[in-house]
Amino acid sequence: MAKEPKKNNYSASSIKILEGLEAVRKRPGMYIGSTDATGLHHMVWEIVDNSIDEAMTGNASSIFVTITNLGSVRVQDDGRGIPVEKHAKTKKSTVETVLTVLHAGGKFDNDSYKVSGGLHGVGASVVNALSSWLKVWVYKDYVEHFIEFKDGGKPVADLKVINNKSKVKTGTIIEFYPDFEIMEKAEFDSTIIKNRLKQLAYLNKGIKIVFFDERNNDKQEYLFAGGIKQWVEELNAEKEPITNDVIYIEHEEDVKAANNKSKYNIKVEVAFQYNKTYTPSTFTFCNNINTTEGGSHEEGFKFAIQKVINKFAVDKKLLKDTEEKISKDDAIEGLTAIVSIKHPNPQYEGQTKRKLGNSEVRQFVTNTVSQIFTKYLLENPEDTNNIIKKCMLAMEARKKSFEAREATRRKSPFESNSLPGKLADCSTKDNEVSELYIVEGDSAGGSAKLGRDRIFQAILPLRGKIINVEKTKSERIFANEEIINLITAIGAGVGPEFKIDKLRYNKIILMTDADVDGSHIRILLLTFFFRYMQPLLEHGNVYIAQPPLFKFSVGKSFKYAYDDKTLEDFKKENNKVKYQIQRYKGLGEMNPDQLWETTMDPKNRILLKVTIEDALAADKSFSLLMGDDVAPRREFIEKNAKYVKNLDI
Repeated sequence: MAKEPKKNNYSASSIKILEGLEAVRKRPGMYIGSTDATGLHHMVWEIVDNSIDEAMTGNASSIFVTITNLGSVRVQDDGRGIPVEKHAKTKKSTVETVLTVLHAGGKFDNDSYKVSGGLHGVGASVVNALSSWLKVWVYKDYVEHFIEFKDGGKPVADLKVINNKSKVKTGTIIEFYPDFEIMEKAEFDSTIIKNRLKQLAYLNKGIKIVFFDERNNDKQEYLFAGGIKQWVEELNAEKEPITNDVIYIEHEEDVKAANNKSKYNIKVEVAFQYNKTYTPSTFTFCNNINTTEGGSHEEGFKFAIQKVINKFAVDKKLLKDTEEKISKDDAIEGLTAIVSIKHPNPQYEGQTKRKLGNSEVRQFVTNTVSQIFTKYLLENPEDTNNIIKKCMLAMEARKKSFEAREATRRKSPFESNSLPGKLADCSTKDNEVSELYIVEGDSAGGSAKLGRDRIFQAILPLRGKIINVEKTKSERIFANEEIINLITAIGAGVGPEFKIDKLRYNKIILMTDADVDGSHIRILLLTFFFRYMQPLLEHGNVYIAQPPLFKFSVGKSFKYAYDDKTLEDFKKENNKVKYQIQRYKGLGEMNPDQLWETTMDPKNRILLKVTIEDALAADKSFSLLMGDDVAPRREFIEKNAKYVKNLDI
């Protein structure tokens, strides 16, 4: 007998209308990106951005961010305070409205906020929706108001006055504890929060931002009178500048929009300085948000730099009008720059919303930068000569390295006849599952080749340490055999031509010894990836393998210890029996079976994913670790030794 079809009524009752903040709790990813640690910290940014917006209007000068012992985050500012009077539409206090109604915020009123970061009024209510509890204190003319929300934004009671004679004149305090039934359980990371707060202090000169972590009494204060100019000085601290000053530009203007119907008041702030390195470091922002994919403001800036330098090179008879001109890449070699735009109506391109699309910004930035840069070069002839000389050398180096780059290009992602001879490739052509192990030395490479699963694991042994790209001219980099082997094996190109969709392997795994040389090789490889294949790190394709440090044997049974603590635990568990400990000094000491079992078998191995949370912090770290000056490198290691095991660089 045939089964009766399952009833699947699709009627009006099937359509669920999510009221208020319930929509956020059902689909948190739509509002905050993710529910993992990134989303958790995004909750902090949303509240901090509201305080920054107050400061950008000139109504706040200090912001305090605290991670409490409870695991909550408290953000306080001395701004105007969220309005407390009843809202005409909701009949509730404006504080409650802002925190419980999506798209209810002052950022839709051009008179309240000219520009703003965050989610344009959505931010605070989304944080409330994803919190187990959230408390708000608002200060208006020394009167303190309070309201509390629980279980995803439900008010405990109406807003009430709790102190008529407060010592605080105006301001807002918001404290929240995430709802870990929705958000993944994780702790707030003070390093991530400090990096972002420091960034905000640079981008908004003169604003004091104080961070305090009650868990370990860590207190940091950020206040930069020099703003982004001071930031470029810090980024260039481990590099050797070739100009006397950081060139700084600040300009505000009413600019006609691309549709010719609107006018926007746009402010641009730019700081840049050349140094003796061979890699550019350009970082762009719109309304304090890092536009990691650039966009019209970056294009306008780079076009202005290229145009002005070519004009001066021709005027000085260093280039003829008929000759090949200095390219954009030549013009920005060794340039550290920060471009910050404040725009009342930013339009973003792409899924990540990290590329600015406003076309009116491009011409505005080009005109502004061209004018000020030209004036600087006319007034500083020595700097002019140094800059043009560097760009001309970059142009020559580009021509020399062109053939080397061409040699590393692949016609298709899996054209095996052009792969390096030392590469033991995998048999699968599916780059969703394939892995490339970059292994230190032929000995470990031999063990890895014999121990691997050759269906999906490829092995590329490196001979010694690769070249330090931080201090090497591009033509030498692309003539280096180990670099060419790396680029060819990975198969996605290099530098501006790098295409992530051409990647031959889903995972690029660095497998080096747990000693000084192994650590140094890892840093050299990561520096190369950061400078020439940055999308690998942005997309999370790079991993560090964690081989065991010890083999702990009792009779015929044994276990592996990957750190000193685990070894001590094994000792305590077996303190009444005889045991043996073998320390692995290098991967070559393991036979193929052991290497597979401990470090390459997906069921047992430990891999650390390498990502860039903050490209600016990474830029400074790589400059410091790979630069000539030993003193800051030693200071970095001493500061971080307690956080990082086996940090030997």
